Amino acid sequence: MSERKKFLIIFGVFLAAYFIPAADARVQGALIESFAMLHEYAREHVLLCLVPAFFIAGGISVFISQDSVMKYLGPKAKKWVSYSVASVSGSILAVCSCTVLPLFSGIYMRGAGLGPATAFLYSGPAINVLAIIITARVLGPELGIARAVGAVLFSVVIGLLMHLIFINEEKDRTDKDAGMFDFDIQQSRPIWKDMLFFASMIGFLVFANWAKPIDTTGAWAAVFRVKWVIAGIFFAAALFSVSQWYGKDERKEWYSSTWGFALKILPLLFGGVLVAGFLLGRPGYEGIIPSQWVNSLVGGNSFGANLFASVAGAFMYFATLTEVPILQGLLGAGMGKGPALALLLAGPALSLPNMLVIRSVIGTKKTVVYVSLVVVMATISGMIFGAIWG
Repeated sequence: MSERKKFLIIFGVFLAAYFIPAADARVQGALIESFAMLHEYAREHVLLCLVPAFFIAGGISVFISQDSVMKYLGPKAKKWVSYSVASVSGSILAVCSCTVLPLFSGIYMRGAGLGPATAFLYSGPAINVLAIIITARVLGPELGIARAVGAVLFSVVIGLLMHLIFINEEKDRTDKDAGMFDFDIQQSRPIWKDMLFFASMIGFLVFANWAKPIDTTGAWAAVFRVKWVIAGIFFAAALFSVSQWYGKDERKEWYSSTWGFALKILPLLFGGVLVAGFLLGRPGYEGIIPSQWVNSLVGGNSFGANLFASVAGAFMYFATLTEVPILQGLLGAGMGKGPALALLLAGPALSLPNMLVIRSVIGTKKTVVYVSLVVVMATISGMIFGAIWG
């Protein structure tokens, strides 16, 4: 960060602290809410949810080669292969809407088809493994699952539609650059070992966070009673895998990558929690923004509420994971579940800076079509989800 940016941040904090009407009862309540929400996150979501998720994300970035992802996005790859890889690449690359841009620009300029390239462009930030996990943990499993499934489907449908709409003008370009996607990928160990390692970490994450059920007699309750035994087995399997199948240098790189994710994301997340708590409060409590304002814009499940959430999400910039506390506050202030999903599907994948860069790569017409597809599909998905879960 440059000295100028540091100064502007310090100066901005100073102005906010100097001019805030601290004696006002609503401001005092909002300040309490901001730290109450941070307290809730620290106690309920960091140690057993975020920390394991950081290790999973770090492992993905180190043990799964980006070249092996890029290889299958080229013109020579079969369509079902390229779209399958593009649609789940976000879980492998774990990037935000701005970080994905150089990757998208690189694969598009090297000859990737517009369809797989735009599928990759959407899925990169939309299927971030950390974001899916924390969404399910904080906002509920139905929103977490809907976000994951919706993002995968979105990326495939958007990619296919972009391919069909611009099929003629894209054909010559991809044929010319087809040879630039030839990679020689070396596999260092059998793939089943990597799969077992990641399954062990995910198993620990799932069972360590197994929630206490309301009904104490069902299968969910039976699992809850032995959840630490199951989580311990998965933890032991992960330790065995990483110690026996991965070298010292690989483990060191994994720890470094995990630490890098934590340093990058935790300050942004904690800052986002404080801001969201101050502005919107927790469910059942008021922040500085009256809940009736939120209710009037994105309450219920109307077409207007879902469209507003999609458009607002598309133009806003969300730092990694900050959309979750913001949505937690909005839901507590009266936002409908349909508009919440619409914002989750449109927001992290797009932003105004993101759109300007995309335009410089693929042109104005294609950018307008791409953004319009994301907004329309997010709006429709929100209305369907709200009708089922609202």
